[in-house]
Amino acid sequence: MTAATNRGHRKTRIGRVVSAKSAKTITIAVERLVRHPIYERIMKKTTKFVAHDEENTAGVGDTVEVMETRPLSKTKRWRLIRVVERAR
Repeated sequence: MTAATNRGHRKTRIGRVVSAKSAKTITIAVERLVRHPIYERIMKKTTKFVAHDEENTAGVGDTVEVMETRPLSKTKRWRLIRVVERAR
């Protein structure tokens, strides 16, 4: 895709909330499967994102969907869209 065709489409990710201690802020962990370059074994890689949660709706263990947005603080570049599934 070129830059012109990708314009207006923000990245979205689905991950699990690992921290909700700060006000209006959650940390989510997104897992992806990658093949090891030498051993060719499938491994799980985890990436953490800090996201803005305006109403403090998400709790630890919830599965959430986040969207890329403008920088809101030093580390916050994502915004909560919806809670996909609540933790038990």
